[in-house]
Amino acid sequence: MAAKIVCALGASHGPLLSTPPDKWYLRAEFDKKNPTHYYRGEVYDFEGLVKRRNGAFVDQITDAEKVKRHDRNQRALDQLAKRFREAKPDVVIIFGNDQRELFHEDVTPAFLVFDGKKIENVPWTEEKRSKVDPGVKFAEAGHTPPQGAVYDGAPEVAQTIIETLIDSDFDVSTSERLPLVNGEPHGIPHAFGFLYRRIMEDNPPPSVPLFTNIGCEPNIVRAKRCVQLGHAMKKAIDRLPDGLRVATISSGGFSHFTIDEEFDREVMDAMTRGDETKLASIPEPYFWGNTCETKSWFPNVALMNDLGRKLHMVDYVPCYRSVAGTGQAMAFGYWD
Repeated sequence: MAAKIVCALGASHGPLLSTPPDKWYLRAEFDKKNPTHYYRGEVYDFEGLVKRRNGAFVDQITDAEKVKRHDRNQRALDQLAKRFREAKPDVVIIFGNDQRELFHEDVTPAFLVFDGKKIENVPWTEEKRSKVDPGVKFAEAGHTPPQGAVYDGAPEVAQTIIETLIDSDFDVSTSERLPLVNGEPHGIPHAFGFLYRRIMEDNPPPSVPLFTNIGCEPNIVRAKRCVQLGHAMKKAIDRLPDGLRVATISSGGFSHFTIDEEFDREVMDAMTRGDETKLASIPEPYFWGNTCETKSWFPNVALMNDLGRKLHMVDYVPCYRSVAGTGQAMAFGYWD
Protein backbone atom coordinates (compact mmCIF):
# COMPACT_ATOMS: atom_id res chain seq x y z
CA MET A 1 0.00 0.00 0.00
CA ALA A 2 1.79 3.10 -1.24
CA ALA A 3 1.24 6.73 -0.34
CA LYS A 4 -1.95 7.98 -1.95
CA ILE A 5 -2.95 11.38 -3.33
CA VAL A 6 -6.39 11.91 -1.83
CA CYS A 7 -6.90 15.49 -2.95
CA ALA A 8 -5.48 17.62 -5.78
CA LEU A 9 -6.63 21.20 -6.24
CA GLY A 10 -5.83 24.42 -8.06
CA ALA A 11 -6.93 27.86 -6.92
CA SER A 12 -6.20 31.46 -7.74
CA HIS A 13 -5.05 33.81 -5.03
CA GLY A 14 -5.13 37.60 -5.13
CA PRO A 15 -6.39 40.75 -3.40
CA LEU A 16 -9.80 40.74 -5.13
CA LEU A 17 -10.68 37.42 -3.50
CA SER A 18 -10.46 39.07 -0.07
CA THR A 19 -11.73 42.52 -1.03
CA PRO A 20 -15.41 43.58 -0.94
CA PRO A 21 -16.53 44.17 -4.54
CA ASP A 22 -17.42 47.79 -3.81
CA LYS A 23 -13.71 48.37 -3.09
CA TRP A 24 -12.31 46.78 -6.26
CA TYR A 25 -11.95 50.26 -7.72
CA LEU A 26 -9.02 50.85 -5.36
CA ARG A 27 -6.85 48.47 -7.37
CA ALA A 28 -8.12 50.08 -10.56
CA GLU A 29 -6.55 53.33 -9.35
CA PHE A 30 -3.25 51.46 -9.10
CA ASP A 31 -3.73 50.17 -12.65
CA LYS A 32 -4.14 53.69 -13.98
CA LYS A 33 -0.80 54.74 -12.50
CA ASN A 34 1.03 51.59 -13.55
CA PRO A 35 3.21 52.30 -16.62
CA THR A 36 3.77 48.61 -17.37
CA HIS A 37 0.84 46.46 -18.44
CA TYR A 38 1.61 43.20 -20.23
CA TYR A 39 -0.71 41.82 -22.89
CA ARG A 40 0.20 39.05 -25.32
CA GLY A 41 3.91 39.75 -25.28
CA GLU A 42 3.59 43.53 -25.57
CA VAL A 43 3.91 46.28 -22.96
CA TYR A 44 1.47 49.20 -22.59
CA ASP A 45 0.76 52.06 -20.26
CA PHE A 46 -2.85 52.31 -19.08
CA GLU A 47 -4.05 54.62 -21.85
CA GLY A 48 -2.29 52.53 -24.45
CA LEU A 49 -4.02 49.44 -23.10
CA VAL A 50 -7.41 51.19 -23.28
CA LYS A 51 -6.78 51.93 -26.95
CA ARG A 52 -5.44 48.44 -27.67
CA ARG A 53 -8.53 46.83 -26.21
CA ASN A 54 -11.03 49.45 -27.43
CA GLY A 55 -12.43 50.14 -23.95
CA ALA A 56 -14.73 47.15 -24.33
CA PHE A 57 -15.22 46.39 -20.65
CA VAL A 58 -17.76 48.95 -19.43
CA ASP A 59 -20.45 46.31 -18.93
CA GLN A 60 -18.00 44.12 -17.02
CA ILE A 61 -17.25 46.63 -14.26
CA THR A 62 -20.74 47.56 -13.02
CA ASP A 63 -21.37 47.21 -9.29
CA ALA A 64 -23.89 44.44 -9.89
CA GLU A 65 -21.48 42.47 -12.05
CA LYS A 66 -18.69 42.76 -9.48
CA VAL A 67 -21.00 41.40 -6.77
CA LYS A 68 -21.98 38.44 -8.95
CA ARG A 69 -18.39 37.56 -9.71
CA HIS A 70 -17.28 37.98 -6.11
CA ASP A 71 -20.03 35.58 -5.04
CA ARG A 72 -18.97 33.03 -7.68
CA ASN A 73 -15.40 33.19 -6.38
CA GLN A 74 -16.50 32.52 -2.83
CA ARG A 75 -18.73 29.60 -3.83
CA ALA A 76 -15.86 28.02 -5.75
CA LEU A 77 -13.47 28.46 -2.83
CA ASP A 78 -16.06 26.97 -0.49
CA GLN A 79 -16.30 23.90 -2.73
CA LEU A 80 -12.54 23.42 -2.79
CA ALA A 81 -12.33 23.87 0.98
CA LYS A 82 -15.02 21.22 1.42
CA ARG A 83 -13.14 18.79 -0.82
CA PHE A 84 -9.95 19.36 1.15
CA ARG A 85 -11.71 18.96 4.49
CA GLU A 86 -13.41 15.72 3.48
CA ALA A 87 -10.21 14.22 2.03
CA LYS A 88 -8.49 14.35 5.45
CA PRO A 89 -4.91 14.44 4.11
CA ASP A 90 -1.96 13.71 6.39
CA VAL A 91 0.30 16.12 4.48
CA VAL A 92 -0.08 18.76 1.78
CA ILE A 93 2.41 19.78 -0.91
CA ILE A 94 1.90 23.31 -2.24
CA PHE A 95 3.13 24.58 -5.61
CA GLY A 96 3.52 28.36 -5.35
CA ASN A 97 5.67 31.38 -6.06
CA ASP A 98 7.24 34.17 -4.03
CA GLN A 99 6.86 37.51 -5.91
CA ARG A 100 9.85 39.08 -4.14
CA GLU A 101 8.32 38.74 -0.69
CA LEU A 102 11.08 36.53 0.72
CA PHE A 103 13.67 36.24 -2.04
CA HIS A 104 15.25 39.30 -3.60
CA GLU A 105 18.13 40.26 -5.88
CA ASP A 106 20.72 38.85 -3.48
CA VAL A 107 19.34 35.30 -3.76
CA THR A 108 16.48 34.09 -5.97
CA PRO A 109 16.27 30.28 -6.18
CA ALA A 110 14.70 28.75 -9.27
CA PHE A 111 13.30 25.90 -7.14
CA LEU A 112 13.22 25.73 -3.36
CA VAL A 113 11.75 23.05 -1.10
CA PHE A 114 10.99 24.15 2.45
CA ASP A 115 12.05 21.37 4.82
CA GLY A 116 11.63 23.05 8.18
CA LYS A 117 9.55 21.98 11.15
CA LYS A 118 7.62 25.24 11.51
CA ILE A 119 6.09 27.64 9.00
CA GLU A 120 5.35 31.11 10.29
CA ASN A 121 2.57 33.31 8.92
CA VAL A 122 3.49 36.78 10.13
CA PRO A 123 1.16 39.82 10.06
CA TRP A 124 2.43 42.99 8.43
CA THR A 125 4.06 45.58 10.62
CA GLU A 126 2.29 48.91 10.94
CA GLU A 127 5.11 50.46 8.92
CA LYS A 128 4.56 48.07 6.03
CA ARG A 129 0.80 48.40 6.25
CA SER A 130 1.14 52.16 5.91
CA LYS A 131 3.14 51.80 2.70
CA VAL A 132 1.15 49.25 0.73
CA ASP A 133 -1.34 50.25 -1.95
CA PRO A 134 -4.84 50.85 -0.50
CA GLY A 135 -6.27 48.17 -2.77
CA VAL A 136 -3.93 45.58 -1.28
CA LYS A 137 -4.63 46.28 2.39
CA PHE A 138 -7.83 44.22 2.34
CA ALA A 139 -5.83 41.25 1.10
CA GLU A 140 -3.78 40.83 4.27
CA ALA A 141 -6.70 39.32 6.19
CA GLY A 142 -7.12 36.85 3.32
CA HIS A 143 -3.67 35.33 3.73
CA THR A 144 -2.63 36.09 7.33
CA PRO A 145 -4.66 35.75 10.54
CA PRO A 146 -4.67 39.02 12.53
CA GLN A 147 -2.73 37.36 15.33
CA GLY A 148 -0.44 35.46 12.99
CA ALA A 149 -0.02 31.68 12.94
CA VAL A 150 2.56 28.93 13.04
CA TYR A 151 1.92 25.80 10.97
CA ASP A 152 3.64 22.43 11.08
CA GLY A 153 6.11 21.64 8.35
CA ALA A 154 6.75 18.10 7.11
CA PRO A 155 10.55 17.78 7.08
CA GLU A 156 10.67 14.02 6.45
CA VAL A 157 8.37 14.32 3.44
CA ALA A 158 10.37 17.33 2.25
CA GLN A 159 13.62 15.36 2.47
CA THR A 160 12.15 12.64 0.27
CA ILE A 161 11.04 15.27 -2.25
CA ILE A 162 14.47 16.92 -2.22
CA GLU A 163 16.35 13.66 -2.74
CA THR A 164 14.03 12.55 -5.52
CA LEU A 165 14.20 15.87 -7.33
CA ILE A 166 18.00 15.79 -7.17
CA ASP A 167 17.92 12.25 -8.57
CA SER A 168 15.63 13.59 -11.33
CA ASP A 169 18.13 16.31 -12.35
CA PHE A 170 16.45 19.19 -10.52
CA ASP A 171 19.06 21.20 -8.64
CA VAL A 172 16.81 22.44 -5.85
CA SER A 173 17.55 24.86 -3.07
CA THR A 174 16.35 24.10 0.45
CA SER A 175 15.44 26.08 3.53
CA GLU A 176 14.79 24.90 7.08
CA ARG A 177 13.55 28.32 8.13
CA LEU A 178 12.04 31.24 6.28
CA PRO A 179 14.58 34.02 5.70
CA LEU A 180 14.40 37.39 7.39
CA VAL A 181 13.55 40.41 5.24
CA ASN A 182 15.41 43.58 6.20
CA GLY A 183 16.31 41.87 9.45
CA GLU A 184 12.69 41.18 10.38
CA PRO A 185 10.56 38.00 10.20
CA HIS A 186 8.34 38.06 7.13
CA GLY A 187 6.65 34.70 7.18
CA ILE A 188 5.23 32.56 4.40
CA PRO A 189 4.29 34.51 1.22
CA HIS A 190 0.66 35.14 0.35
CA ALA A 191 0.56 32.50 -2.40
CA PHE A 192 0.78 29.92 0.38
CA GLY A 193 -0.87 31.88 3.19
CA PHE A 194 -4.09 32.29 1.22
CA LEU A 195 -4.43 28.53 0.87
CA TYR A 196 -3.73 27.91 4.56
CA ARG A 197 -6.50 30.34 5.45
CA ARG A 198 -9.15 29.86 2.79
CA ILE A 199 -8.77 26.29 1.52
CA MET A 200 -7.38 24.68 4.69
CA GLU A 201 -9.52 26.89 6.94
CA ASP A 202 -6.67 27.87 9.29
CA ASN A 203 -6.22 24.21 10.25
CA PRO A 204 -3.69 22.75 7.81
CA PRO A 205 -2.00 19.39 8.17
CA PRO A 206 1.81 19.38 8.02
CA SER A 207 2.88 20.86 4.72
CA VAL A 208 5.74 21.25 2.26
CA PRO A 209 5.81 24.59 0.41
CA LEU A 210 7.56 24.19 -2.94
CA PHE A 211 8.65 27.54 -4.39
CA THR A 212 9.13 27.90 -8.14
CA ASN A 213 10.46 31.16 -9.57
CA ILE A 214 8.00 31.45 -12.41
CA GLY A 215 8.09 35.22 -12.85
CA CYS A 216 11.14 37.08 -11.50
CA GLU A 217 13.98 37.74 -13.93
CA PRO A 218 16.50 36.57 -14.91
CA ASN A 219 16.20 32.90 -13.87
CA ILE A 220 12.53 32.40 -14.67
CA VAL A 221 11.50 28.76 -14.77
CA ARG A 222 9.92 27.98 -18.13
CA ALA A 223 6.60 26.25 -18.71
CA LYS A 224 8.26 23.06 -19.96
CA ARG A 225 10.28 22.74 -16.76
CA CYS A 226 7.14 23.19 -14.66
CA VAL A 227 5.60 20.23 -16.50
CA GLN A 228 8.73 18.15 -15.92
CA LEU A 229 8.56 19.00 -12.21
CA GLY A 230 5.21 17.23 -11.99
CA HIS A 231 6.62 13.96 -13.30
CA ALA A 232 9.51 14.16 -10.84
CA MET A 233 7.01 14.77 -8.03
CA LYS A 234 5.21 11.55 -8.95
CA LYS A 235 8.47 9.68 -8.29
CA ALA A 236 8.84 11.47 -4.97
CA ILE A 237 5.33 10.59 -3.83
CA ASP A 238 5.95 6.96 -4.79
CA ARG A 239 8.81 6.96 -2.26
CA LEU A 240 6.70 8.26 0.62
CA PRO A 241 5.58 5.92 3.43
CA ASP A 242 2.82 3.42 2.75
CA GLY A 243 -0.63 4.65 3.64
CA LEU A 244 0.29 8.33 3.79
CA ARG A 245 -2.61 10.50 2.58
CA VAL A 246 -1.25 13.31 0.41
CA ALA A 247 -2.85 16.48 -0.95
CA THR A 248 -1.35 18.70 -3.65
CA ILE A 249 -2.46 22.27 -4.32
CA SER A 250 -1.46 24.68 -7.09
CA SER A 251 -1.66 28.34 -6.11
CA GLY A 252 -2.15 31.24 -8.47
CA GLY A 253 -3.24 32.40 -11.91
CA PHE A 254 -4.85 33.11 -14.25
CA SER A 255 -4.25 36.18 -16.46
CA HIS A 256 -3.58 39.39 -14.57
CA PHE A 257 -3.25 42.26 -14.25
CA THR A 258 -4.44 42.39 -17.86
CA ILE A 259 -7.16 39.78 -18.27
CA ASP A 260 -6.99 37.68 -21.45
CA GLU A 261 -9.95 35.31 -21.50
CA GLU A 262 -9.04 33.76 -24.84
CA PHE A 263 -5.56 32.83 -23.63
CA ASP A 264 -6.88 31.53 -20.30
CA ARG A 265 -9.41 29.29 -22.01
CA GLU A 266 -6.75 27.87 -24.32
CA VAL A 267 -4.62 27.02 -21.29
CA MET A 268 -7.55 25.53 -19.35
CA ASP A 269 -8.52 23.44 -22.37
CA ALA A 270 -4.97 22.08 -22.61
CA MET A 271 -4.90 21.35 -18.89
CA THR A 272 -8.23 19.52 -18.88
CA ARG A 273 -7.02 17.42 -21.81
CA GLY A 274 -3.70 16.83 -20.08
CA ASP A 275 -1.91 18.21 -23.15
CA GLU A 276 1.60 18.66 -21.82
CA THR A 277 3.04 19.44 -25.25
CA LYS A 278 0.71 22.40 -25.64
CA LEU A 279 1.44 23.71 -22.16
CA ALA A 280 5.20 23.36 -22.58
CA SER A 281 5.16 25.20 -25.91
CA ILE A 282 3.42 28.41 -24.77
CA PRO A 283 5.79 31.34 -25.47
CA GLU A 284 7.17 32.86 -22.28
CA PRO A 285 6.03 36.44 -23.10
CA TYR A 286 2.42 35.27 -22.69
CA PHE A 287 3.25 34.69 -19.03
CA TRP A 288 4.74 38.13 -18.41
CA GLY A 289 3.43 39.85 -15.33
CA ASN A 290 1.45 37.94 -12.75
CA THR A 291 -0.05 35.70 -15.42
CA CYS A 292 3.12 33.69 -14.75
CA GLU A 293 1.34 32.13 -11.76
CA THR A 294 -0.66 29.99 -14.17
CA LYS A 295 2.48 27.85 -14.50
CA SER A 296 2.02 26.73 -10.88
CA TRP A 297 -0.81 24.50 -12.15
CA PHE A 298 1.45 22.69 -14.63
CA PRO A 299 3.21 20.38 -12.11
CA ASN A 300 -0.17 19.13 -10.93
CA VAL A 301 -1.26 18.55 -14.54
CA ALA A 302 1.75 16.32 -15.22
CA LEU A 303 1.52 14.58 -11.85
CA MET A 304 -2.15 13.79 -12.39
CA ASN A 305 -1.48 12.61 -15.94
CA ASP A 306 0.81 9.98 -14.44
CA LEU A 307 -2.07 8.89 -12.21
CA GLY A 308 -4.67 8.94 -14.98
CA ARG A 309 -6.70 11.70 -13.35
CA LYS A 310 -8.46 14.53 -15.16
CA LEU A 311 -8.87 18.19 -14.24
CA HIS A 312 -12.38 19.47 -13.61
CA MET A 313 -12.81 23.24 -13.54
CA VAL A 314 -15.17 24.39 -10.80
CA ASP A 315 -15.35 27.90 -12.20
CA TYR A 316 -13.49 30.51 -14.19
CA VAL A 317 -14.32 34.08 -13.16
CA PRO A 318 -12.76 37.05 -14.98
CA CYS A 319 -12.89 39.88 -12.44
CA TYR A 320 -12.56 43.15 -14.30
CA ARG A 321 -11.92 46.42 -12.53
CA SER A 322 -11.25 48.97 -15.29
CA VAL A 323 -12.21 49.90 -18.84
CA ALA A 324 -8.76 48.73 -19.96
CA GLY A 325 -9.64 45.16 -19.06
CA THR A 326 -7.38 45.07 -16.02
CA GLY A 327 -8.15 42.90 -13.03
CA GLN A 328 -7.63 39.21 -12.39
CA ALA A 329 -9.11 36.11 -13.94
CA MET A 330 -9.82 33.63 -11.14
CA ALA A 331 -9.77 29.87 -11.71
CA PHE A 332 -10.66 26.98 -9.43
CA GLY A 333 -10.40 23.26 -10.16
CA TYR A 334 -9.73 19.77 -8.87
CA TRP A 335 -8.46 16.47 -10.24
CA ASP A 336 -10.18 13.13 -9.72
